[in-house]
Amino acid sequence: MERLTVDELAVRVGLPGSTIRMYQTKGVLHPPNRQGRQAFYDASHIERLTLVQRLQSRGFSLPAIAELVKAREQGASVAAVLGVGDTEGPDDWVRVRVRDIRRLVPMGDVRPKVLRRAIQLGLVRWRRGWPHTRRWALEAGYRLAGMNVPAEDVLDSFAKLRAGTDAIAADFVEVFERRLWPQLAAESAREDQLDRIRALLVELTYTAETAVVGTLRESIREAAEEFARRHGLLPGDDFRPVWAAEPLPIAERLIDRENEIPDEPAIRRFLDQGDDA
Repeated sequence: MERLTVDELAVRVGLPGSTIRMYQTKGVLHPPNRQGRQAFYDASHIERLTLVQRLQSRGFSLPAIAELVKAREQGASVAAVLGVGDTEGPDDWVRVRVRDIRRLVPMGDVRPKVLRRAIQLGLVRWRRGWPHTRRWALEAGYRLAGMNVPAEDVLDSFAKLRAGTDAIAADFVEVFERRLWPQLAAESAREDQLDRIRALLVELTYTAETAVVGTLRESIREAAEEFARRHGLLPGDDFRPVWAAEPLPIAERLIDRENEIPDEPAIRRFLDQGDDA
């Protein structure tokens, strides 16, 4: 392994020796290897300094970099550091035992290829000889198994779902990068920078989850209506319930299913009149 003095390291990374020592004091650079009174640096220090310079160029302050580096050294994911990752609750990873698999998959369908595909899709992770999955995935699997949905159908649906959620996540991250990140990068000297990034990402994640769940519910309602029409489960258009003849506003609202699409002048009149009209 290459051994460098602090002056040699400074030349390699293009930084003054005093800056390198300051980085060690701030906790963004790990200590050198010592032999007696001599201190030697190696490729890991070059890699770390390159990372620090890259993060600084992207607007991260030294305290934020130190926290990120420390968390990574302890094995935390970036998402966990930013407060949107492996937290306790429905998102934490739990070990899947054989009895769980038997509950999830009918005995005749317990085949290695089913579990292998779940691992390939990222729904299951193999750790130290045991499969693990998110708690929400295990609970959802129990429900689907209780409805006798085959494992292959579950995995097919998850693959489609994951493709959709990946696209949604990319859209929200793009909004963060385009709208919020420039302001954060411009104020990189603030010591609470990482806390601000964390708070914004948590808020963005919550907003995304709310929007996705709400939109999914609307889609399910419309899909259920279409399913009912396709299978003749709804009365004809001339059907009117008994209460429809009553001259009550609530009855009018219940039978009025039209979704009016106003023109722009009508929308402008609504906006101009205010809520007190």
